[in-house]
Amino acid sequence: MKAMILAAGLGKRMRPLTDHCPKPLLPVAGKPLIVHHLERLRLAGIHEVVINVSYRAEQIVAALGDGGAYGLRIRWSRETTPLETGGGIQQALPLLGEAPFLLVNGDVWCAALPDQQALQGDDLAHLMLVENPPQHASGDFGLAGGRVNQTNTERLTYSGISVIHPGLLAGQPQGSFALAPLLRTAIDNNQVSGEHYKGHWVDVGTPERLAALERQLQSERG
Repeated sequence: MKAMILAAGLGKRMRPLTDHCPKPLLPVAGKPLIVHHLERLRLAGIHEVVINVSYRAEQIVAALGDGGAYGLRIRWSRETTPLETGGGIQQALPLLGEAPFLLVNGDVWCAALPDQQALQGDDLAHLMLVENPPQHASGDFGLAGGRVNQTNTERLTYSGISVIHPGLLAGQPQGSFALAPLLRTAIDNNQVSGEHYKGHWVDVGTPERLAALERQLQSERG
């Protein structure tokens, strides 16, 4: 299985830290945030990773190269203008192929990945869901019997980590578009499974949350 890391965002919420450094390269516990993802993917047996880049793309490419230093092969999907999540994935599909792939938002930190064999039958996605963080208390989706829904009153938050079938994006025009509406349609068609992950996960979206993650990881390292 291949993986895709979404790393093309502007990182506006992380300013001023991202004024001169793209968010994926911000250091956490002694290494860039995106390197934590690369190392975890490699441990999971992933050998080929596609990364989309736009803002300060050359800095990211120069820092990570071809991925050899991490035991991976990195292929780059360059966006002249940000294409949002859906458009970015669609542009990268020729590099990802026709099989399901792991999708990881570059601006989260998580201690685990979903099962690479999570997709069953005609499912188009498998979402890792987490407890709602303070900044997103209302959550995103319900989960019942391993199926994601939009009807439960009790909701969980999408972690930004999933297994995606390329068919989820079938028929979409080229250009910028969001992934969320496609996921919601697939959910309503009962084509999305999910799991409730209760381990360590952080949406590293602000300097304050980055600093809190740094403190926690440093304390765990003793």
